[in-house]
Amino acid sequence: MVDVAENRTSELSLLSKWREVLRTTNPPAGRLDVVSKWLVLTRAAVLPMTLTAGAVAGLLAVRAKGFSWGLYLLALLGITLAHVSNNLMNDLFDVEVGSDTDSYPRALYAPHPVLSGMISRRGLGLAALFVNVIDLAIMLVLFTQRGWPVVAFAVGGFLLSAAYTAPPLRLKKRGLGEPDVLIVWGPLMVGGTFYAATGHIPWQVIAASIPYGLLCTAVLMGKHIDKAPFDEPLGIRTMPVMLGEAKARRVTQGLMVGFYVTVVLCVLVRALPWPALIALGGLPVLKKVWTSLDEPRPAEPPPRFPVWPLWFAAIAFLHTRRAGALLVLGMAVAAVAGVKIAGT
Repeated sequence: MVDVAENRTSELSLLSKWREVLRTTNPPAGRLDVVSKWLVLTRAAVLPMTLTAGAVAGLLAVRAKGFSWGLYLLALLGITLAHVSNNLMNDLFDVEVGSDTDSYPRALYAPHPVLSGMISRRGLGLAALFVNVIDLAIMLVLFTQRGWPVVAFAVGGFLLSAAYTAPPLRLKKRGLGEPDVLIVWGPLMVGGTFYAATGHIPWQVIAASIPYGLLCTAVLMGKHIDKAPFDEPLGIRTMPVMLGEAKARRVTQGLMVGFYVTVVLCVLVRALPWPALIALGGLPVLKKVWTSLDEPRPAEPPPRFPVWPLWFAAIAFLHTRRAGALLVLGMAVAAVAGVKIAGT
């Protein structure tokens, strides 16, 4: 009985550690187990953004002709691993070109894989390669079932993800990182997953992918506002650096408002089912977030704030999490009730 109790306590301790990493992006106190380490290295705390995009695609597809649960789940795994690979490659490329240092925000809000000594550059590169090989295998399986469009979606997503930080394009450095995220987390992820699950893709699905893509872009805008004082001296011209902080905050607010506007428009043209209007329940959170975007960043982080010096990114993520969850809830209601979108 004692052994069983000890094993149970150990399991609960591990689960609490994993929850801590997923909540904060930081390693838990004490000895770092293998799972916790890889959750930190892959920045698993932000993977729900991709899972939500996959859920939007699945709920659009589940009542459509040709839908396959197996192919949908395989595509969902593929886009999640693509996000993992993107996080690993971004850290690798940024440290290679010298933008990630011990004094840069990436190494301040959470341990940088290489700079913290958690893994070598070679190890990080091999990890990214391993994940990409698995994704390649998934793409080939989906290709045998759905044809060349799967390859177009997958390769397009990979190229844009790699070009975000990788030389020579380094889209983030040229004010193109934000549009990159809108395209990847919108039409490519949602549209590609829908196509893999059903074998076709009407224009309504591309339209329906825009609202959640705007939410993800708002998070990146918040992050780049936080990093602007560090980026500008390095010649990293993200959109907030180019616009200035005041205009960048207004653009971030505009992206959040754009989510609600595009949800309503998509419902009107039947690109989203009418129960998706449940997403409007996120407006009270928007009101709180809006106020925070109008106010100066605090001089010190609040107690137990996990990702300082990121501030506006965390605020934007709070809204994205609530609004995205409500959008998925509304679409789940529609799927259960059999409410379909046009063109499917």
